[in-house]
Order: sequence, then structure tokens, then C-alpha cells
Amino acid sequence: MSPLAPLGALGRAVLRLLGEVGAVALYALSAVSHVVRPPFYAREFGVALIQIGWLSLPVVGLTALFTGGALALQIYAGGARFNAEAVVPQIVAIGIVRELGPVLGGLMVAARVASSIAAEIGTMKVTEQIDALVTLSTDPMKYLTAPRVLAATLAVPVLVAVGDSVGIMGGYLVGLARLGFNGAAYLENTVNFLETWDILSGLVKGAAFGFIVALMGCYHGMNSRRGAQGVGRATKQAVVSSSVLIFAANYILTELFFAA
Repeated sequence: MSPLAPLGALGRAVLRLLGEVGAVALYALSAVSHVVRPPFYAREFGVALIQIGWLSLPVVGLTALFTGGALALQIYAGGARFNAEAVVPQIVAIGIVRELGPVLGGLMVAARVASSIAAEIGTMKVTEQIDALVTLSTDPMKYLTAPRVLAATLAVPVLVAVGDSVGIMGGYLVGLARLGFNGAAYLENTVNFLETWDILSGLVKGAAFGFIVALMGCYHGMNSRRGAQGVGRATKQAVVSSSVLIFAANYILTELFFAA
């Protein structure tokens, strides 16, 4: 074997990665252009809004509730080492609103929605339903991708807002029941500590994460290979890529919003 073979393999892998990044970027630009240009499929948008937003409320709410409670316990235990137990309401609020609410909400939506979209569109690809749409002069990007991307971009910030409220409530319940906090003082500290930008930054993150989730679900579904194995692979890739991109986008947005 040539001594340069490992370098060749590394180069091919990098080129494949760059090609995939370019394809995703072009797909994202096409999706955005179709979102803002008519025609609009209101029925598809409404169905996607219900599936992505309303039906994701239980899993996002339960995740936020238990996360807020666990966070309160952890902060209390850590603060006790420095006689700083009183900061529990403030740290729970800012941790949920800035980071945990958007990120965990985005991940739950990715697990539930990205896989569903990829499986649905991948199955349509395998059964040649997408080819049938083209035959009927219907643009698959306009009919399948644009409504889902728009619905997720609008719905996930609402889910994040609900998750933030439920997460703070989880910390509040644990603070009262387990940690001995006064209810009125806990809520007052929470309200006085949070700033408007803390809340808005989380909602902006939610919109970005919703866009990522729907985009990855549609992209991998559209590019799934033939057969059940191809659909399964597309579903897995949609969830993995959505999750990784959510973490990457979270860091970038945090750097933009809060870097000194």
C-alpha cells in the first residue's frame, strides 16, 4: 500500500464532508426562497404546525418540568458549599431561559419531528410519490419543505416559551417542597433577576433550532436512497445532524448574544 494512501482517504473524506455542507447550504437557501415566494400551501402549513407545535407540547413540557426541578436541587447542593443557597431562583431562571429551555426543547423536537419528517418524506421518495408531485406540476420544495420549515421556525419558539415557564415552575415546586423557600420570595427573585434580552435570546435560539430541525428532516428525507434501509438511514441521519447542529448553533448564538 502506498504511504500516501491514508492521506488520500483523509482528503476524500474531507471533500465528501465539504460537498455535503455545500449541498445542505444550497438546500437551505432554496427552502428560504420558497417560503417567501407564492404559491403558499396553507393546509400543509396548518397540518405541520399542529404536528410540530401542538403535539410536541407534552414531551417538551415534561422535559422542562423535571429539568427545572433537578437544576434547583443541583444548584442548592452546590451553593451550600459556599453558603449561597439563596441564589437558586436566579440561577434556575437564567439557566432555563438562556440555555436549557431552548436546547432541550430543540433536542426533544429534533427527536420527535426530524425523524418523523425524514421518515414521511423518505417513504414518499421510495414509493415515487414525489415523482408523482412533479408530474402534477407541483414543486416538492414548495409543497413539502417550505410549509414544514416555516411551521417549525414559528412553533419552536412558542414551545421554548412554554418550556421556560414550566421549567421555572419545576424549580419553584422543588424549592417550596424540598428546599424550604418562601413562594412569594422565590417568584420575586426570579422576576427581578431576569432581563428582557434573556427571554428574547432564548426565543431567537428556538426559531433557529426549529429551522434546523425541519431543514434536516426534509433534506435527509428528500435524499434518502431506495428501500426501507434507505429510509431508516435517512431518519437516523436527520436526528443526528439536527442534534449536532443545534449544539453548534447554540454556541454560535451564545457567543453573539453574550460574549463580553
